[in-house]
Amino acid sequence: MAKQTILVVDDEKDLLDLIEYNLKKEGFDVIKAENGEEGIKKAKEHNPNLVLMDIMMPKMDGMEAVEKMRADDELKAIPIIFLTARSDEKTEVEGLDKGGDDYITKPISTTKLISRIKAVMRRFEETQEEVNRLDVHDLSIDKDRYIVTKGDEEFQLPRKEFELLYYLASRKGKVRDRQTLLNKVWGDNIYVVDRTVDVHVRKIREKLGDHYIETVKGVGYRFKE
Repeated sequence: MAKQTILVVDDEKDLLDLIEYNLKKEGFDVIKAENGEEGIKKAKEHNPNLVLMDIMMPKMDGMEAVEKMRADDELKAIPIIFLTARSDEKTEVEGLDKGGDDYITKPISTTKLISRIKAVMRRFEETQEEVNRLDVHDLSIDKDRYIVTKGDEEFQLPRKEFELLYYLASRKGKVRDRQTLLNKVWGDNIYVVDRTVDVHVRKIREKLGDHYIETVKGVGYRFKE
């Protein structure tokens, strides 16, 4: 089996070397970059299985780098974990909204870091096994391009809005509570409040119409049968 490759993007050389050493001990190949601009370039060259991304870096910070990766057809599906000293909730929510799959604050033990990396990879592999295109009602939800088509109109939803829509649509008619949606779409290692689901559902409804996702009072949401 081919080794999985992780791209680590951080401007702290000592930390880069420490993470590289521990990931290699776990059997991963490691690519390193010292800013967001170099990170994007190396992601295109090596097509890693996962990216660890710092936020505060020269030339291009991690937020901008992730935003650019999510807008790039070659890179948009790669799992990304923010690994940063920024521990405030506002920055964490922004990072997840930009397209991060997990958000980890420094310092963290290498054991926990590797555990979180493996959890994100498992979640990504599970979603890859799902069908890549759903046709439900008058919507076509294309997971390869992260595009939703309604009639002649195409919508490129932000990553988490798309994944929430896809998750509910692939389980049409089944009610899912907010905590389940948070765990499946944002990951069970991330602290995000229930209100986050409500906000994303509202944004989906504003773009596509309010008759696809139903609110089940006191429980959660379901995609209309």
